[in-house]
Amino acid sequence: MTATSVVVHADPEQLAQAVAARLVVKIIDAQAERGTAGIVLTGGRIAAAVHRAIRDLPAGQAVDWSRVDVWWGDERFLPAGHPDRNETQARAALLDVLPLSPERVHPMPASDGADGDDPEAAAARYAAELATAGGPAPLPRWDVLMLGVGEDGHVASVFPGHPVGDETRPVAAVRDSPKPPPVRVTLTVPTIVTADEVWLVAAGADKAAAVRTAFDAAAPTPLPAARVHGVTATRWLLDRAAAVEVRPDAGS
Repeated sequence: MTATSVVVHADPEQLAQAVAARLVVKIIDAQAERGTAGIVLTGGRIAAAVHRAIRDLPAGQAVDWSRVDVWWGDERFLPAGHPDRNETQARAALLDVLPLSPERVHPMPASDGADGDDPEAAAARYAAELATAGGPAPLPRWDVLMLGVGEDGHVASVFPGHPVGDETRPVAAVRDSPKPPPVRVTLTVPTIVTADEVWLVAAGADKAAAVRTAFDAAAPTPLPAARVHGVTATRWLLDRAAAVEVRPDAGS
């Protein structure tokens, strides 16, 4: 049974540093066990802070970054290098300074890529890349899949009430996103829940209501944040402002 935990830190800076340290330890442990590690990155303001914290963490030198596979949970369907793309932000904050193997970095397709401005074709392309990397398995192994939590409780680009929430394919195009830009590509819920550990990271008072609702078993329609979990662990990593409405026994 998946274990769910809630860890609260004083402020966004401490949260970012703690998540960075936790991720580096998880990567080191995975590499000690089988030589490689797989992670899925997210976007957003707290993600950028986590990426910067990893970059500055001395323990990161213990990671063999050439044996880390990097994927993304979702992406804004914009041209390559656009400042609003999660990939662009991650490269600027972290990835471009790490000795990663280029073939192990798997960005989602851009709107000026091989599929042009067709997000459905881009989603299918990423799904095919996942299948290829999985080998005999349908998907690659992910030690950690990180997710931000939106003010409305969305994760990746799975929004409350949007048809993408019912999607069963591994990767889906998102049109008419309630949050700009309107066109995106995202891993779907059935794909997210294959990760060994899923981390939901949230900071700020504007996330408090969504976090509270995600833990409300009586909510008539579960938020996307409440529908995702890891195979072995689900970790809510919060700052004090985001956790203010969470019961002390939540996640136990």
